[in-house]
Amino acid sequence: MSPDLPPVVPSVTAELVGALPPRLRKRLDAGVTKLVARPAVRDGDTVRIAVDDDTDLVLHAPGGAVTRADAIRCGCLLAPDCLHRAAAASAAPVADEAPAGDPEKPETPDEPETAPEAGAGDDAANAGRRAAARAVSDAAAAVLEAGTDGAGAVLQAELLHAAHTARLAGLPRLSAAAVAVVTGVRAARSGDPGYRLTDLAGALAGVLGVAHRLPHATGPELTDLRGTARQPYRPDGSLRLYGLFSEPVLTATGYAGAVTWTADAEGRLYTVSDVAPGGPARATGAADRAVRIGDTSLTHRELSRAGLAVSGATVSPTGRLGAGAGVRAVRASGVAWRAEPLDRLWAVPAAEQVSRALNGGRDLLFLEVTPVGAVRETAGDCLLADCDGLSVLLTTAHDDPSLPCRENLRLLAAAGRGRLRIVARLVPGPFPRALLLAAEHPADPDARVDLGLDRLQHADLPGGVVAPPDRALPAGDEAPLHLLRRRVHQAVSGGRRVLAFAGDRPGDGARLRRAGLATAGDLLDDLHAAAADRSRDVFGRLLPADTDRFGRSWLAAAVYTDAVERALCADAWGATATGAGGARPPATPVH
Repeated sequence: MSPDLPPVVPSVTAELVGALPPRLRKRLDAGVTKLVARPAVRDGDTVRIAVDDDTDLVLHAPGGAVTRADAIRCGCLLAPDCLHRAAAASAAPVADEAPAGDPEKPETPDEPETAPEAGAGDDAANAGRRAAARAVSDAAAAVLEAGTDGAGAVLQAELLHAAHTARLAGLPRLSAAAVAVVTGVRAARSGDPGYRLTDLAGALAGVLGVAHRLPHATGPELTDLRGTARQPYRPDGSLRLYGLFSEPVLTATGYAGAVTWTADAEGRLYTVSDVAPGGPARATGAADRAVRIGDTSLTHRELSRAGLAVSGATVSPTGRLGAGAGVRAVRASGVAWRAEPLDRLWAVPAAEQVSRALNGGRDLLFLEVTPVGAVRETAGDCLLADCDGLSVLLTTAHDDPSLPCRENLRLLAAAGRGRLRIVARLVPGPFPRALLLAAEHPADPDARVDLGLDRLQHADLPGGVVAPPDRALPAGDEAPLHLLRRRVHQAVSGGRRVLAFAGDRPGDGARLRRAGLATAGDLLDDLHAAAADRSRDVFGRLLPADTDRFGRSWLAAAVYTDAVERALCADAWGATATGAGGARPPATPVH
């Protein structure tokens, strides 16, 4: 995936790839690799790529996205049925198919959303939705069957076509979930530093889960599964907001920018965002752009320390402030984190905050910690901190070297200061872990540092010297649940064949059952059986694999693993995980 290219809507990519003859489809992945190595030159709404010395490929993106197949033009002799047009669409970020130009759109185009109450459709419409759900399920199962290593541009285009069909059938949540899988696969195949295997596994589980439940859902469950193409904004009158912090946005889906978090006098959180197609440069530059709300000239960086008085406010269900024509906003004074009304955010016990996050609320944590020091992990250094007797591991929110996250964390770990207020994002898992987003300044508790945007200096430290981490995390015993989680993740990367060849490690199922995880043992056995299930015809030739069975077995294992990990996370923080998606802790400890 190339962030230099404008985003392309799924229907265009599906159309261009679908029109290729079989001989060119086989060469498509190689064509994508070759094309992304060529420089792209942007001139307004047009991006031009020199395919060779004599041929140019042009993408026209009015409004920021390519929405028609004829907006991608090539000067080669085989055009318009050439490989270059399909390769360009397959290399570009995936655009939102919702109407362009709406300033009150979701922060990212691949975020599943809830919907208003759905009316009862006729039989034809219901049949169309079931068919669309089946198409998405089949296409997503084929991607899982191949794994990221084998899910090339053709399989991606088939899933994008299914996503487009789902949107036309009135299933925007399913469509958005399918698009999230494609963007994750592209990030994996391109070596994007923002790619996370766990995120792609979650996206695959999400799209397969929604597709599985849709045909049988009714009432409120159906409403939720259908989703809506746009977040509804509701009027919220006048607001007095206080800046909390800003964070960069740099996604594996090709979007970048900044989000500034604010709070009102009651502690409710609101966000102002500037997110659009782009890469690291846009993420670092967005902090110094003016916020797009009312007539204020505040930048995101300034708003994170100041305040905002808003009249005629409109707010989405996720707390995002709208920027409609009727909204007015002016600069107001801000307050320190230790002053009211922001102080009350840190007064909520950590366990209560984690419970809220695990049960569908905000995943932000407002913690007061004592840094213990830097420790080493495979992925890099992290900060070990004490939070009222609980050891918490704080890691970087972004690994991209253009952002200061990792260096700031190392400096903060060496600061040697006592109690420190931080803002972090919960990372569900069997041990207390969170992504560090903002912190009080090491030398001034009335100041704060946005760790993804501001750069701490050695002079900010009391000693001025940063020592390397003097300890590594103890290896400890491998949690038995890892035996199942590892196979779930291996399938995402290597596909069905990896599990079929690997087979079950001797004793894995028995170990899970001895730990009180009998269901996990059964799921592991079933997953390996589904991966190895290949029938033969009367001539002894292998028949096509049953992707549906493998997809269902993998989904069951993924859902179970997520539920148990949520329960373990709640237990680690002393919290509770109940409600939608929650799980009760197993009777026998597993770590």
